[in-house]
Amino acid sequence: MASTNDPFQFQEFEEAGNLLEANRDATTISIEDDDMPERQRKAAGFTPDVDDEDPHTSDDNTELLSGQKKSAPFWTFEYYQRFFDIETHHVKERIIGSMLPWPGKNFIHVHLRRSPDLYGPFWICTTLVFALAISGNFSNFLLNSDKPNQKYSPQFGKVTIAATAIFSYAWFVPLALWGCLLWRNNKIMNSVSYSFIEIVCVYGYSLAIYIPAVVLWILPFEWLRWCSIVMALCLSGSVLVMTFWPAVREDYPKVIAAIMSAIVLLNVLLAVGCKAYFFSNPEEAALSPAPSAALELTKAPSAT
Repeated sequence: MASTNDPFQFQEFEEAGNLLEANRDATTISIEDDDMPERQRKAAGFTPDVDDEDPHTSDDNTELLSGQKKSAPFWTFEYYQRFFDIETHHVKERIIGSMLPWPGKNFIHVHLRRSPDLYGPFWICTTLVFALAISGNFSNFLLNSDKPNQKYSPQFGKVTIAATAIFSYAWFVPLALWGCLLWRNNKIMNSVSYSFIEIVCVYGYSLAIYIPAVVLWILPFEWLRWCSIVMALCLSGSVLVMTFWPAVREDYPKVIAAIMSAIVLLNVLLAVGCKAYFFSNPEEAALSPAPSAALELTKAPSAT
């Protein structure tokens, strides 16, 4: 038989009833009442203000919950803002990957991982533009420094030429390649396809190896310049070839040869053209006499 003082036995407490009898104006809350939160807030004096809610926040929350976030048009700054939102260590990793390509590794699949950026390519192209202009002027200054009567004047127009060449290569060549690959994918139905931003990103990072090469071109040694050009061409070209080879390998052999040859040839033309224009001695042409002047010197005045 259970004891009457069993601590586990249910007991009725009379304190609540005594409190209610003492305070008739007290508010009671029922657990089974569905309107309990609203009534409790009204009793406490807190009333929600609907006008204080931010409509933009509610719209964003609705879009996130529904999984349909609106994308900005491509002509707005909001569209390109996400391509500049990248961590510094990711940029360093991609620069190192473009300078030291691993055989058989696709730059897009290994380093970009379907998240291309424009921050790294933009600053690589900008750095290369100023490196070309400054190194070219400094190289000409060193060539003419041993001439006492020669007055050197810096050529600021080289900055414009360098910017036009580098940014045209980094934007128009990827645009043409993207259109060509898109056209061939419609013909062949290739399983590998790249977006325009991914191609621009690859071309931008492939130019990173030219920055230290251009700095070496300051030294007036032609063998050093050509060695650095060949090394930069091999590293930069291998990144491009290994990246775009999977996108064309299922095409016809002539189309593959034409596309890959165009990629390599344009890369060679950029490197050799920059070396020939920015690091040639402009005084050599000025010092060499013109053909008309040479003919006048050889003619002796006839005495009558």
